[in-house]
Amino acid sequence: MNKPAYCILGLLMVPALAIAQGSSKATGTAQGQKSLTPADSMAMQQLYFEGLRKKTIEDSKGAGDLFTRVLQLDNSNDAAMYQLAMLNKAQNSQADAQQLLEKAVAIKPNNEWYWVALADSYEKTNNLPKLQNVFDQLLRINPEKPEYYFDKASAFYLEKKYDEALGVYSKLEQMTGLTDELVANRQKIYLRQNKLDQAAAEMEKLIETNPDQIRYYLLLAEIYNSNNVPDKALKVLQRAAQKKPDDGLLHLALAETYRSLKNTDASYKELELAFNSSSLDVDQKVRIIMGYVPKFPDANAKASALELSRIAASIHPNEARVQALYGDMLAQNDKMKEAREAFMKSVQLNPEMYIVHEQLVRLDLSENKIDEAIKHGENALSMFPNQAWMNYLVGVSYLQKKNAQQALSYLKNVVAVEPDDKDLASQAYAALGDCYHEIKDNGKSDAAYDKALTYNPDNSYTLNNYAYYLSIRGEQLEKAAQMSKHSIDLQPNTASFEDTYAWILFRQKKYAEAKQWIEKAIEHNKSSAVQVEHYGDILFYLGKTEDAVANWKKAKQAGASSPLLDRKINEKKYIE
Repeated sequence: MNKPAYCILGLLMVPALAIAQGSSKATGTAQGQKSLTPADSMAMQQLYFEGLRKKTIEDSKGAGDLFTRVLQLDNSNDAAMYQLAMLNKAQNSQADAQQLLEKAVAIKPNNEWYWVALADSYEKTNNLPKLQNVFDQLLRINPEKPEYYFDKASAFYLEKKYDEALGVYSKLEQMTGLTDELVANRQKIYLRQNKLDQAAAEMEKLIETNPDQIRYYLLLAEIYNSNNVPDKALKVLQRAAQKKPDDGLLHLALAETYRSLKNTDASYKELELAFNSSSLDVDQKVRIIMGYVPKFPDANAKASALELSRIAASIHPNEARVQALYGDMLAQNDKMKEAREAFMKSVQLNPEMYIVHEQLVRLDLSENKIDEAIKHGENALSMFPNQAWMNYLVGVSYLQKKNAQQALSYLKNVVAVEPDDKDLASQAYAALGDCYHEIKDNGKSDAAYDKALTYNPDNSYTLNNYAYYLSIRGEQLEKAAQMSKHSIDLQPNTASFEDTYAWILFRQKKYAEAKQWIEKAIEHNKSSAVQVEHYGDILFYLGKTEDAVANWKKAKQAGASSPLLDRKINEKKYIE
């Protein structure tokens, strides 16, 4: 039964000896029962207590057989009926249990435990009409027990006999006075009857007697808000604000109410006031901020989340997750320097949150702070040595510092664990290809690139790098051309990719096509001295020597440092 129940089930835990001692044999022979000889009485007691023992060791079948034998000797033994009923209830045989309990209460109508057990059984079978009589009997036996009034009223509520339920609550109020639970149950009935004013009046009674209890104002405002009367909710909350202007939950409720009233500015101001309160739970603040994330990249949502996270971080300076969340919001708003500081503070407060370490290292790399990335990454790996992404990030950091051997040690860790993340596996093998190229181990480099492409055949950067290195060596040029063209198809108008494709075509002696692609590369990146030098190389083989020399000179002026560039200019010819 859906009720505020004081737990009928808990009352079932009654000592077996108390029931046994209160059984029918203590009151004489019941009508229709044959007289027991002293020997029968002794045998019955032995069977009963042996049944209790078996029940205690969870031998339900053995216990049931013994209690049944007791009833064969004494068909009015209410204690055995009760115990056998409890076994039937445990096996979900409610009908058999009810029959036994109905007999038990007929024999011992003043045994409270029997009626409690019968109420539980009727409850489970939703036998509401009979349940009412049970609660009448329980109140007859124990009229000072509030939970029986609640149970009786709840039964009326389930039968939709709302006025009868209210009558029971009125009797209970005379006994206990006005309580939160009593008010809550009456409100539920009034709301079901669409009597909003009477439901509100119940809460006003509590406010009148407890004017400084903000929670009552909040509950009343919730009643109004949930019934689409936000203007009345607002008035209630404004009354509360006069009592306790710094209450975080109150300002949060005001924010919700203003949002219902379509007053966005006032709603957000109340949110800020709520966040400035140290009494508002940190978890709730985090949930509110995260609620803005699905609205990204909306500028207003990002700005609001950033400001709220800033306030939270200032009010809770020692909460690592709040500092990390502030860092996330700063990063979302492209404030990378401040984001790094927030992440570093979070790591200092709680080094056990791995994801914050990773965020910090990624920011280090995005800001080209390679030494910091290595420092922070190796610190993280001292605590989380098996984190594949962190090994990858440290590895590529060393690769950017041209320390291929050190990079290899970390990147090998990544592929050794055979990560399920295909993107990570692809990038790790591609980085291994770069490392092996640096140390001039071309066989391992090619194998690593090939492995990377099995995980992600559309990784444009892997395709471009692999193709370029093959072209430099003048090997597998057709394969290089196919990979390079595929990278351009995946990421059009990328100057470096177009330059690679032009260079491969040049190595294939397809000079006219090479000219078309190098011109596209220069159009998309007019500041690349290397591409201008390549343009001169191509023009030379197209028979345009003067234009070639002019582009070589232009490349030199732009900063090209090819060791053969001066010879090309001086000798006016392409030099391999």
